[in-house]
Amino acid sequence: MPSPLQTIEIDPDAVRHTPLENAQGLALGVTLCGIGLTILTHLGFLTGQAAGLALLISYATGIAFGPVFLVVNLPFYALALRRLGWRFTLLSLGCVGALSVATAWIPDLLPLGDVDPIFGVIAFGMMTGLGLLAVFRHGASLGGLGVVALLIQDTTGFRAGYVQLIADAVIFSVALLILPVETVAYSLLGAVVLNGVIAVNHRRDRYLGR
Repeated sequence: MPSPLQTIEIDPDAVRHTPLENAQGLALGVTLCGIGLTILTHLGFLTGQAAGLALLISYATGIAFGPVFLVVNLPFYALALRRLGWRFTLLSLGCVGALSVATAWIPDLLPLGDVDPIFGVIAFGMMTGLGLLAVFRHGASLGGLGVVALLIQDTTGFRAGYVQLIADAVIFSVALLILPVETVAYSLLGAVVLNGVIAVNHRRDRYLGR
């Protein structure tokens, strides 16, 4: 007689998200990331990956984060198209564009006063981590360095996680040239919280369908 586990079959189509569910999930993810980044930029801190690079350029030039973030990401989506297809690439471009708009609007909708820096970077890490999880879960991304990391892993065998760590180390090292050490230290705490949320909760093998 078969065990109960052998008689249970899960149809992935039964749990696949509808277009409306994907739309609300991506909107939720982008909004959470927008609020998190609003807190971070209000404090004058930065993060890693493409968003961190965009923030560095924004701080150095005075150009608003949103347009810089959009431009920084554009070259990476040629790689995304090659590796992950049109659907992922177009959804990701849409999310990046939406986040660029959100980071321009949210500060007016959510004016902030004094924010404790430790609480602020922890809130940023938690909210942005949850937002990224929602975006990943619904078949898109925010930021292109992860695509480069995956491509390097596929072509050389060098782990994608190590590529991202090196990229973040470079970004934070450059940040030390234009930002105070204390600012970079707070920023590192936020990055650790964000990556911890992703590391613990993002498991593609748990997802049965998008």
